[in-house]
Amino acid sequence: MKKIGLLSDNHGFLDESILEHLKLCDEIWHAGDIGSMEVLETLEREKPFRAVFGNIDGQGLRSALPEIQRFYCEKMDVMIKHIGGYPGNYDRSVRSILTHNPPDLFITGHSHIMKVMHDKKYDLLHINPGAAGRNGFHTVRTMVRFVINGKKIRDLEVIELGKRT
Repeated sequence: MKKIGLLSDNHGFLDESILEHLKLCDEIWHAGDIGSMEVLETLEREKPFRAVFGNIDGQGLRSALPEIQRFYCEKMDVMIKHIGGYPGNYDRSVRSILTHNPPDLFITGHSHIMKVMHDKKYDLLHINPGAAGRNGFHTVRTMVRFVINGKKIRDLEVIELGKRT
């Protein structure tokens, strides 16, 4: 059993409230647009950490992180990609993967819109944790926590981190 703290779209912003919510987690996952090496290094020091680079991430982050992460947590097949779309509107860069070898859990960022959706077509759960940073059109900063136990997700929490400003 693993408790996961899931972030996306920090855009270089990391405050104490985010770190406080991550203290209860076993691992931290990030769906891209970290925004700075300082944020990356801080998160890596906190807990075991997995991340992908996003479209605003510079060369340093792109060199340190993959575009796609695919791994198992417990018995769950997980895939993370910053620009991946959502059920019914997946980005063309992931359509072939989802068609031929879908994960159990597909995590994306980029839109700054928090979504948790079951995709019946590919029998997967899609999560976008929204945006934890201050840049973008979102009004409330968000992150997600959940537990993976074997091949099941439970105790999913959407955490509001406060206003974007």
